[in-house]
Amino acid sequence: MAIKISGIGSYIPSDVSKNEHFNQHQFLNTDGSSINYENTVIIEKFEAITGIEERRYAKDHLTSSDLGFFAAEKAIADADIDPETIDYIIVAHNFGDVQKGKSQSDLLPSLASRIKHSLRIKNPKCVAYDLLFGCPGWIEGVIQAQAFIKSGMAKRCLVIGTETLSRVVDDYDRDSMIYSDGAGATIIEQDDSDTGILAFETATYTYDEAYYLFFGKSNNPDNCQDTRYIKMHGRKIYNFALTHVPQAMKECLDKSGERIENVKKIFIHQANEKMDEAICERFFKLYDYPMPDNVMPMSIRKLGNSSVATVPTVFDLVRNGQIEDQEVHKGDIILFASVGAGMNINAIVYKY
Repeated sequence: MAIKISGIGSYIPSDVSKNEHFNQHQFLNTDGSSINYENTVIIEKFEAITGIEERRYAKDHLTSSDLGFFAAEKAIADADIDPETIDYIIVAHNFGDVQKGKSQSDLLPSLASRIKHSLRIKNPKCVAYDLLFGCPGWIEGVIQAQAFIKSGMAKRCLVIGTETLSRVVDDYDRDSMIYSDGAGATIIEQDDSDTGILAFETATYTYDEAYYLFFGKSNNPDNCQDTRYIKMHGRKIYNFALTHVPQAMKECLDKSGERIENVKKIFIHQANEKMDEAICERFFKLYDYPMPDNVMPMSIRKLGNSSVATVPTVFDLVRNGQIEDQEVHKGDIILFASVGAGMNINAIVYKY
């Protein structure tokens, strides 16, 4: 029995924010002091490290559940299924529905229930729930979906990753330039083919690492000190990712029984271009095997970091021929991998 992705869809917001948009921003250090660089220098250094030239923001009237609904519609259409036959709807996110200009998150009802409602699914046996697992949330949702199917509890699941990070960033923090909005969705089901999920790996590190990403106050002390924003210890996350993610990917590939030379693509969380490249280089180095050209499709340069949405979105773009010089073919061995808040890491080996 194969458990595979039978349909995929993504929603990429149309509003583009280029790096020049931040030329007039007032960036501050964490203690509220001024940064001794012109914004042009700050942005130039930021782009050199992250690779981000622009990012996408959702329209003011849309929320994360709206974006997830749009992506879900596309995945259902791509799989050509009746949505009433879906057994589980698993929605990965981190901040719920945050209205533009508001500081309060809305999680009642859950985003999964909202999306099921928007899809007009009547079947009460279609169970909808949210998954909070940091940026690796969509991959973890796929892992849970295959577990439901493998155990006989489900035949078909809808897994969504959706986020509007632009609503939870501190405008006075340079890291605010990283984050973006978007959604990706997939139908996971079983069939009799020889493709699909071959192995997976998941881990959570919390002893010292739990608060590498956290909710913190604004860098501007004049802002309301009761409002919290997404914050991170970037250097610690970078070192953590380079230490643990390649090893998790190796353990996953070894578990699958596939050889390193068979890996054709790695769809990794679009967090930071240099970090992602370093992760993949270290992964191949663990096998003493050269990293192939074009093995790692990237979308972060134009789309930014939309957390749980990045992996399904970049996979959808490649699958539909929308990233230059990147494509997947039937029978290809590919890896999905991510790292994020929690601190969580995971990976899937997949035969396309």
